[in-house]
Amino acid sequence: MTVDASVRPVPTTRAYRFELVKLFATWRIRLLVLACWLAPAVFVAAVSRQSSLPVDTLFGRWMNATGWAGPLVMLGFAGTYALPLLTSVVAGDVFAAEDRLGTWRHLLVAVRSARRIFAAKALASLTVILLLVAGMAVSSTAGGLLAVGNRALVGFDGHLLTPGDAAAKVLLAWVSVLAPTLALAGIGLLGSVLWGRSPMGLLLPAVVALAMALAQLLPLPVAVRLALPSYAFVAWNGLFTDPGQLGPLLIGVGVGLAWAVAATALAYWLFVRRDFTNAAHDGSRRRALAVLPLAALFAATAGIIAAAAPALGSGIGQDNLQQSVATAFAHLYRLQAGQLHRPEVTEAQLAATAACTKGDGLVEPEGPGNDWRCVVSWHLPGVAATGSAVYQLDVTSDGRYVADGDGPKEVNGYFQVRTPDGDQPNPLWQFDANVELLSTTKG
Repeated sequence: MTVDASVRPVPTTRAYRFELVKLFATWRIRLLVLACWLAPAVFVAAVSRQSSLPVDTLFGRWMNATGWAGPLVMLGFAGTYALPLLTSVVAGDVFAAEDRLGTWRHLLVAVRSARRIFAAKALASLTVILLLVAGMAVSSTAGGLLAVGNRALVGFDGHLLTPGDAAAKVLLAWVSVLAPTLALAGIGLLGSVLWGRSPMGLLLPAVVALAMALAQLLPLPVAVRLALPSYAFVAWNGLFTDPGQLGPLLIGVGVGLAWAVAATALAYWLFVRRDFTNAAHDGSRRRALAVLPLAALFAATAGIIAAAAPALGSGIGQDNLQQSVATAFAHLYRLQAGQLHRPEVTEAQLAATAACTKGDGLVEPEGPGNDWRCVVSWHLPGVAATGSAVYQLDVTSDGRYVADGDGPKEVNGYFQVRTPDGDQPNPLWQFDANVELLSTTKG
C-alpha cells in the first residue's frame, strides 16, 4: 500500500499513546496488571506464615525469617515462568492482533508511516511489560515486609546482610532481570511480525524461554551457558555473595541486551519491508532468514566468552567448590554462635577448610551431581582439637548447590534455635550456596 508523501505522518508520541490505550482496553492486559500488582503480595504473605517453606527454592528457607526473602523467591519464579508468559501475551501479540482483525490498512492510513507504527507498538509493549515487572517486584516486597518484617537477610554464601543492604540488592536483582526480559520481548516482537495471525508468534517467547531453561539444566560448557540470553535469570544470585560474583551477572546482562537489540532490529527491518497490500501475507518466506542473525549472535557471543572467560568445561571443579563450602560454613558458623550465645569468633580465627570428593573418590571431582561429599574442618581459639563436619552436596549444572548436614548432630544436625525473631532451624543444618563458574572474577 502506498502513502502520499505530501501528507505529514502522525507524531510517534501520538501513535504511542494510541497503542497504549489499545493495549489497556483489552481485558487480558487489565487482568495481568491487576494480578501482577496483587497476587505476589498475597502469595508471599501466605507462604511466609507457613511452617513448611519452599526450601528447594532459592532463599525459600528464609521466608519466615525476613521479608526480603519473599521478593527473591518471587524473582526465581518469575524468571522461569511468569516473565516469559508475560512477554508472550504482550509483545508476542502486539502486531499479530492487527492481522487477526484485518486493521493494517486503517492503521496505515491513520498514522501514515510504517516506521512510526513499529516504534509506537514496540514502546507501548515495553511500557506494559515494565509495569508488570514493577508490579511483581513491589507487590512481593510489600507482602514480605508486611508479613515478616524488615529484618536482616542471610546471603547466598551465608553472610548476613543488613536490611538496607538487602533492600538495595533486591532492587538490583529485579533490575538485572530486565535484560533477559527485554530479550524475550524482542523475540516476541519478531515472532509477532513473522507469524502474523498464527498462534506461533504468540507462543514464541515462552517456547524459547522453556528451551533455554532446559538447556541450563544440561552440563553445558561455561561459554555456551553464559551465551544464552536467559542466563541473567539465574546469575542475579551473585549479588548476594561476599565478595559479589558479578562477572557472570554482567556478562548475562550484556548478552540479554544484545539479543534484545538484535531481535528488535530484525523485527523492525522485516516489518517496514512487509507488503501490506497482500492480505494473505504470513511471513513464511522470511522465517528461516530471521533465525540466521540470532544464531550468528549466539555463536559469536559463545566464541568471545570462550576466548575471554577464565573457566573451561562446566566451571564446577573441586577447588572452587571447596572454597565455596568453606566460606559458607564460616559465615553460618558465626551466625549459629551468635544465636546460641557462644563467644564471638572471626572467620580468620576459624580458618575453615573443606575437602570434597565426588562419587566416593571413584570419579573425577568435576561437574554437577548429587554425589559430592565434603568434610569441613575448623579451629576455635583456645581449643587444641580440630572440629569437623560432613556435608552431602547436590550441585546443579548452573553452579548452585544444597549442602545437607551429615553430622555431628550438635554441629549440623536438625534442631531449633531460639532467636529474638522466633525459633529457626539450625543454620548449619542445610544451606544453599553457589560455585562461581568464572572462578577468578571477584566482583
